Amino acid sequence: MNINGTAHRTISLDESDSEVPLVYTIDQRFLPHELRRIALKTSNDVATAIEEMWLRGAPLIGAAAALGFYLGLREADPATWDRDIKKLTDKLLRTRPTAVNLHWAVARQLTAIEKGVSYDEKIGIARQTALDIIEEDVAICKQIGEHGLKIIEYISNQKSKKIVNVLTHCNAGWLACIDWGTATAPIYLAHQKGIAIHVWVDETRPRMQGSITAYELAQQGVPHTVISDNTGGLLLQQGLVDLCIVGTDRTTRTGDVANKIGTYLKALAAHDNNVPFYVALPSHTFDFSISNGLTDIPIETRSEQEVLEVQGVHAGELKTVRLFPTGTRALNYGFDITPARLITGLITERGVCEANEEAIKAMFPQA
Repeated sequence: MNINGTAHRTISLDESDSEVPLVYTIDQRFLPHELRRIALKTSNDVATAIEEMWLRGAPLIGAAAALGFYLGLREADPATWDRDIKKLTDKLLRTRPTAVNLHWAVARQLTAIEKGVSYDEKIGIARQTALDIIEEDVAICKQIGEHGLKIIEYISNQKSKKIVNVLTHCNAGWLACIDWGTATAPIYLAHQKGIAIHVWVDETRPRMQGSITAYELAQQGVPHTVISDNTGGLLLQQGLVDLCIVGTDRTTRTGDVANKIGTYLKALAAHDNNVPFYVALPSHTFDFSISNGLTDIPIETRSEQEVLEVQGVHAGELKTVRLFPTGTRALNYGFDITPARLITGLITERGVCEANEEAIKAMFPQA
């Protein structure tokens, strides 16, 4: 996707200096005010970037973890190889407990390197696996977009080509992936095809990921309006939303969805007003080992400072301002669970299916 007319991806591996490979990513702490790319030199750098949300989004977290694993293998000592790999794995998995893509990427790396014989061969396999994950994500998101486009086209035809209003929550755009995004991919394809489309962008407190979604949409020329998180219900009641599309950080085999806090409330409001509510996700965001989202998905509790303070850029510098009185405490759950009964359909790279175990199994029988 484009920023100021130039194509970008969220993450890449720079091996121009073969002795010191660098992982470059966009530092999302400065968005939407400033585009900054940062170089991550070590597996510790990657772990910090994931945990502190310098980069965000389940698919991007997975790709970053895969690259961090590669850097970690290069740092490992052959004399203590197994111990170092265990430490590396534990370090990466601790960073974001809810996002299953991270666990999937690390598990894929661990399985892949078993094919190697020498240490150098294992490192080479890890490098290629990380690069494969990046390219696969781009293709998967494009496929999600193509399947989701059919939904938008149908609504557009039903409305006699009038504007299709989409409500989204958090950032499930290309900045949360490598390119295209999940929830935004159908929107971008619809816009490119000339379909009249408008996006209601939840601000998504407390991390304000809506500002990143707005930044993306503005760069692609997609009409959009930012709303406070509590406005969506009223818009749905007034018939100003035609469909909702969100992303997910983990989805059970029965169709329960963990996504950014506030998603459940939007799903309830959409259900009450008979507005379709879709979740867009790559297949590796499914956790086929669990069936009950409420009991089986760990919900990340983040620092209360994210609620008590607000962060932004002023005069080129990242600034933090406190919003509440000293001594006030805050509870900061990062995610909530939307039960399958509230979800119209799951948009995957293989197509759209209902959010239930039978339909998911039919689409992904190998799982």
